[in-house]
Amino acid sequence: QRVSELAKDICEVVSGEDLTAIESQTKGIRVAFHCPCTLQHGQQLVGLVEKILDRAGYELVPVADSHLCCGSAGTYSLLQPELSQRLRENKVTALQAHQPDIIVTANIGCQLHISGVADIPVKHWIELLDDTMTLSTNTC
Repeated sequence: QRVSELAKDICEVVSGEDLTAIESQTKGIRVAFHCPCTLQHGQQLVGLVEKILDRAGYELVPVADSHLCCGSAGTYSLLQPELSQRLRENKVTALQAHQPDIIVTANIGCQLHISGVADIPVKHWIELLDDTMTLSTNTC
């Protein structure tokens, strides 16, 4: 219990950081965010990653039914492959609807599942921030 009380998701840590140094590098980058079930239901951190990306200057595109699962969760992809694929197709359609430059998520399972059919790159949101920070420090 003590370890659980001390543990934080990376978005809880990054939310307190100053991201103004990378804003000039992020302008015009259109991002679709998939909030995974783990973040929504397990950790109850809905909206925190979106706030971080917005503060960093990314342009977040709307995602219809953003609260719905991508199909990777639990045993869907193993025991219910048809349902898993249907959920993934619906999710990818919603994520790509507003033509983002990139799709980001906060769960590696979702990232791998979505990237299997997405037409655009899919990354963990912290990778996107890291790429931008690296670009920012290399151009200064």
